[in-house]
Amino acid sequence: MKNIIIVIFMSITAIGFTQEKYKIADIFFEKMQYNEAIKQYEIAIANGDISKEILQKIGDAYYFNTNMEDANKWYGKLITEYKGEIGQEYIFRYAQSFQGIGKYKAARKWMKEFSERANINSEKPVQNEIALKNILEKEQQFVLNNLSINTVFSDFGPMYYGDKLIYASAKDSSYYQTNKYNVNKPLFLNLYIGSINSKNADVTLIKEFSRALNSKYHEATLSFTSDFKKVYYTRNNYNGNKGIDKVGINRLKLYSAAVIEDENGKVDWGNIKELPFNSEEYSVGHPALSKDGTKLYFVSDMPGSIGATDIFVVDILGEDEYSRPRNLGTSINTSGREMFPFVTEKKLYFASDGHLGLGGLDIFESNYNTIFETPVNLGAPLNSVLDDFGYIVNEEKNNGFVCSNRNSGKGDDDIYYFDRISTKSCKQAINGYISNNLTGERISNVTVILCATNGDELEETETKINGEYIFSYELNCNMEYLIKVQKIGYKSTEKPILTNDKRGETVVPIGLDFTNELIVEENGLLKIKIGIIYFDLNKSNIRKDAAIQLDKVVLLMNQYPMMVLNIESHTDSRGLDDYNLALSDRRAKATRDYIISKGINTERIIKATGYGETQLLNECKNGVPCSDILNQLNRRSEFIILKI
Repeated sequence: MKNIIIVIFMSITAIGFTQEKYKIADIFFEKMQYNEAIKQYEIAIANGDISKEILQKIGDAYYFNTNMEDANKWYGKLITEYKGEIGQEYIFRYAQSFQGIGKYKAARKWMKEFSERANINSEKPVQNEIALKNILEKEQQFVLNNLSINTVFSDFGPMYYGDKLIYASAKDSSYYQTNKYNVNKPLFLNLYIGSINSKNADVTLIKEFSRALNSKYHEATLSFTSDFKKVYYTRNNYNGNKGIDKVGINRLKLYSAAVIEDENGKVDWGNIKELPFNSEEYSVGHPALSKDGTKLYFVSDMPGSIGATDIFVVDILGEDEYSRPRNLGTSINTSGREMFPFVTEKKLYFASDGHLGLGGLDIFESNYNTIFETPVNLGAPLNSVLDDFGYIVNEEKNNGFVCSNRNSGKGDDDIYYFDRISTKSCKQAINGYISNNLTGERISNVTVILCATNGDELEETETKINGEYIFSYELNCNMEYLIKVQKIGYKSTEKPILTNDKRGETVVPIGLDFTNELIVEENGLLKIKIGIIYFDLNKSNIRKDAAIQLDKVVLLMNQYPMMVLNIESHTDSRGLDDYNLALSDRRAKATRDYIISKGINTERIIKATGYGETQLLNECKNGVPCSDILNQLNRRSEFIILKI
């Protein structure tokens, strides 16, 4: 992708760099002519300028030109000199540059540093290390073949056209642009059509695709309706000077065209129109139509982007009518570049350098099940340490095409045919148990929710009487999810998880804490645990020492205005049974009346009942001699929480 970077656009966040003497270098950089920019920055460094801005720019120039070895060198110097002053994106790029040169141990170290800098959950660095290890050890699923149509120039952007293949190429070098800095480059891309021969895994060039679509500017990356009567494609914004910004960058726009027939019966593409969400201020390109033709996905750096370039979608409402663009969100888009989407009925494929990968752009696959799930890196050999992008696939045949600028290719960017080897799908079941962090007791009737990493709910279940839970939702191996746990009287909690990398089950135990130290669970019931409520002998009036304990109940009920209670009073076995039953009932009601006298609504205490000696906690029943301490255990008041 080195020479076509204008076409596959990257929105670069430029660092402030105002020295007049490096103005030419900045112009080259902003135009994405990185080789020329590098020469100027190297002159600056040779002259003794190792400022943060210079080191950032030369590192970025190598990074965006996919020269990871030199990017690693200059990012390393930048971090050594200015580690405390640089943004976290440079830690990320430094980690990516290590991946790009195959130093994965160092990449894991700096990815951990990035995770900590980005305030990612403390478990995330470990998960990143595990995830990268799993990517490296992933079972190979792809067999690649370099196509005979590839040239020393850029060949990329394949798309199916019936049993043919349309692609973009800069092979026609008849158009050259000479700028004022005497930089000559074969800049312009056109669309070509080739014949697919799956038997020998190759494509044969037929001809230029359409002179009506091709121009003296760039055309690339296109998507057809299912009947092939309409096409969406990317072209440079060449609307006079309006499409060029102050540093000379020519933005991209999306266009549509339809099949038309002239009076002589000749069929070609015509009725070319700009899409209404194009702009002179940002780029829009890389279209991908959903299978049913109702949604158009594309890439842009428009306002609302999360990173350098994001994937957006619009609904197709009618002929040339579209909804407002929607960002696909953080499950897909990152602070880096997401590009080249391709959608099937149940999956989204795209290229990214923001998700964890092997270096440069990697191909990712995201399942769609009402939401886009966490993307999965498709691993080597499909992905390499350089840029891999433009993936399209026939899922029924398990073959397709992908682009790469890996060193084994013929030119800058090459198109490869691939067969995806059918492997046994790796699925995971998640189960576990919920327990009390304080007592270790398993907790029943806990609400457990399985979520995607962006918080979208996938399934909800409850724990059984033994505290165990299980989800029926079948998950992918080696993928991140989030489990949310909720129960009245306990603090809600969330736990990020990474499913195992082999088919089977992932067991996730989770502990819960009470919302208040006065709230406990005994035999499956939530209770308010306060000190002993003492009564005078044969009396039910509330003493001062008892009032101190009951005030704790009042305070707790004020803290939890939805709390509803039952009050139960018990005696020991000494005395007559009927007398104890009546005495305990008077004490329960006296307790209730005291709490209500402190401003608690009557309706919040459902029952106040005495049970006498009918619910003893030990063997101290009638006729059994017991010590005062053992009898005291039976004299108690209990506050059962029904709702909180």
